[in-house]
Amino acid sequence: MTEPVAPLATIAGLRHRFPGARHAAPQTALDGIDTTILPGMITGVVGPDGAGKTTLLRLLAGLLRPTAGQIAVFGLDLADHAATVHDRIGYMPQRFGLYEDLTVAGNIQLHADLHAMPSAIRVPRISMLLAATGLAPFTDRLAGKLSGGMKQKLGLVCALLARPKLLLLDEPSVGVDPASRRELWAIVAHMLAEGLADGMGVVWATAYLDEAERCGRVLLLHEGRLLADDTPEAIMAPMRDRVFLLDVPPGQRRAAVRLAASVAGVADASVQGDHLRIVLRPGAALPDPSALGGSHLSPAAPRLEDGFIDRLGTVAPTPIPAPATRPVAQGPAIEVAHLVRRFGDFLAVDDVSFSVARGEIFGLLGPNGAGKSTIFRMLCGLLRPSAGRAQVAGGDLIREPAAARARLGYMAQRFSLYGELTARENLRFFARVYGLSRAAQQAAVAAALADFDLADSADQVAGDLPLGVKQRLALAASLLHAPDILFLDEPTSGVDPLARRAFWARIGTLAEAGVTVLVTSHFMDEAEYCDRLAIVSSGRLIATGTPADLRGRVRSDAMPNPTLEDAFIALVGADLRARAA
Repeated sequence: MTEPVAPLATIAGLRHRFPGARHAAPQTALDGIDTTILPGMITGVVGPDGAGKTTLLRLLAGLLRPTAGQIAVFGLDLADHAATVHDRIGYMPQRFGLYEDLTVAGNIQLHADLHAMPSAIRVPRISMLLAATGLAPFTDRLAGKLSGGMKQKLGLVCALLARPKLLLLDEPSVGVDPASRRELWAIVAHMLAEGLADGMGVVWATAYLDEAERCGRVLLLHEGRLLADDTPEAIMAPMRDRVFLLDVPPGQRRAAVRLAASVAGVADASVQGDHLRIVLRPGAALPDPSALGGSHLSPAAPRLEDGFIDRLGTVAPTPIPAPATRPVAQGPAIEVAHLVRRFGDFLAVDDVSFSVARGEIFGLLGPNGAGKSTIFRMLCGLLRPSAGRAQVAGGDLIREPAAARARLGYMAQRFSLYGELTARENLRFFARVYGLSRAAQQAAVAAALADFDLADSADQVAGDLPLGVKQRLALAASLLHAPDILFLDEPTSGVDPLARRAFWARIGTLAEAGVTVLVTSHFMDEAEYCDRLAIVSSGRLIATGTPADLRGRVRSDAMPNPTLEDAFIALVGADLRARAA
């Protein structure tokens, strides 16, 4: 009979509350968590921003003291023995916890000094970690000059230096490209295998539910409560025979999502490649495909995201009605010809050309440091090209930048709201920035509060709003002046699947009404919502086409059903190998 495995950490009745800002009520971050962390596996902590993931990891690291409940680590009460267990816990915080004005070597040596590592242990350990992560050639580079993927690896090296028995990783893959995400998983899996003799375990917090499917166990958090504590397979099991793919005619995916949301028995509908992914309610009869806007329903394997939506027990929000259709002008909405951008001797964007049709959702993808953000900033009018031509909404960004920018809406990553202003005050501010008249400001703000379901939050401080509400507020602010083109920079990072569904339903209705959308994203499920995609690698445009086109370019006997992530990694990898040859 197999002996039960002793947990690395035991959590009982855990609660944590943060003081409320400006005399507001305290905010409950965790509410009655009971679980264990086992050795020999990766335990995923999953949920959107505000679910309590970071708070849980900081409590496990001994950086916070719980409001109530108990945490025992390695059999010791953490409240009384934090100093004793400190060197056996590795912690990689969000944004990697690096000193950007120190080199790679400087960051590593600093962490080694903090652990008082003797030279006989330090030197071979650092050498092994640098080799495993591919950072050995970059030890003299400043951390602030590294790409997101390289920062991610450096943060991991620092967390692993002391050979921790419990490794805590707080959203290590947010903001990095799919190739870097996969590479990080491979590195952590190797380190976990290396540490099995010592009973090492990993806690990996993430907002990416596809990522959590790789974990041995998953803690599913929502609003501070534990919705599930089980294997991914067990969480997905109730979804069997409830998930289907709907064949949809070309160009009809967005209309089909809107239609499916109104059909009885449908709990969720989302875009998946050239199909719609339909999730039925428990016991619901299989609907007629024509009622969903498609021609055929075929069974599909459940995903962890399906289980998460099911646990929430919430119907996906119905999309807002499409705005009045705009007159369609002739010619492309965005036209880029031989665009170049240099920073000193560094060529960040190298002879890039493409066009975007009016009413099209166009995705700009690429690895960290590939140049897509530079292209995005030039098209927004935030950065002047070194050479080439860029026309946006019929205006030349080089010769008439102000006129071109007036027809653009921009929603930045993390939303660029003023946290100390209320939702209504933010909208009023942006309406003034966009140059609306006093009467137009009042009308636009009133319409935004109504159309984006913000009326109940209008007088709350934006910094205190839930992430999904902030997202709606940021989108509403970017649309106050009825722009012809909308720029979205990583628009759904960290939000839960339901909020993501509602967001893309809104974007779909805007595109149907004639608004052109340019989006950057590292999240490949999100890229599936785009009509066409462009992939940038090392400053050059290496592929354009529909999501189906890109998957088709890498389809083979070895990979008969590639995902968009598979296609991205294969195309970028082939380009890098060709350049190195």
